[in-house]
Amino acid sequence: MSLKIVVFYGSARSARQGIKAARFITRQCERRGHDAALVDPLDYPLPLLDKMYKEYARGEAPETLQRLADLVVPADGYIVVSGEYNHTVPPALANLMDHFLDEYFFKCSAIMCYSAGSFGGVRAAMTLRAMLAEMGMSSIPSLMPVPKVQSAFEDDGTPTDDAWIKRADKFLAEFEWYADALKNARERACERSGCDGRDIAAGGR
Repeated sequence: MSLKIVVFYGSARSARQGIKAARFITRQCERRGHDAALVDPLDYPLPLLDKMYKEYARGEAPETLQRLADLVVPADGYIVVSGEYNHTVPPALANLMDHFLDEYFFKCSAIMCYSAGSFGGVRAAMTLRAMLAEMGMSSIPSLMPVPKVQSAFEDDGTPTDDAWIKRADKFLAEFEWYADALKNARERACERSGCDGRDIAAGGR
């Protein structure tokens, strides 16, 4: 089943390296037949959170926020690519994702984490698990950590070792299973209630 996937990337630093990993996983999603959109905070420069998307009247959200909503709302699942800042997630990532809430409900997420060293950002991933669960899009059991991200991929996301493709296939196969299962469950719920999917999410908390 083809899925609509949003890949969230969280660093806005000038010398960032994790964007290579984000480009890689986006390309792997596309290779597997999915409609994948990479969300880079440099392309969606949102202000520090004041009002969430759901708090704007229809048609009144700022243009940048609406562009992002057009990807987030219809998505079947989310892949979050995160570095590790002080044992937690980058501030740009948290701010980007915090503009939405109900839109995530009853969907799944997956965590790809990275670092310049040997640990692959897994400490940030533990924080991120709790954050994603509270947002209503619990993450799949597996992680995809990337140690020494600066040398793992070329600038365009091409892996320097083909082993990354095999790892991504295993990671994405698990993500697809959960995304498919939850998509089918949302569709069945809407058939019973006559909702449009977003209504199911909004009424679920």
